[in-house]
Amino acid sequence: MRAALFGLCPKCGGKTLFAGLGQFADTCSQCKLDYSSFNVGDGPAALLTMVIGALIIVFALLLDSAVRPPFWVHVIIWVPVTAALTVVTLRMAKAALLASEYRNRAHEAGKDDLL
Repeated sequence: MRAALFGLCPKCGGKTLFAGLGQFADTCSQCKLDYSSFNVGDGPAALLTMVIGALIIVFALLLDSAVRPPFWVHVIIWVPVTAALTVVTLRMAKAALLASEYRNRAHEAGKDDLL
């Protein structure tokens, strides 16, 4: 859980997981764990897009029914909130998935994995 919240390496705990805003580093600079060997994919992005989109719609409808602001107020409020929530939660979701793959020793299935 700490790896997901703070972008920590799942092996050594160093703050080396991300090289950019949402991009993993190639390797951990402390323990040399190869992050590129993990397959996080687009699952977290798709799930978060749907969940955050649904939450934003609910809150926008509640605000609209309560005070009826003009459309531009919705744009000023919800566009930055949506972007910020997506970036923050995407980093946490990707880190959690990578840490889970490391902890469970997950890997791509191959011929050796067949029965």
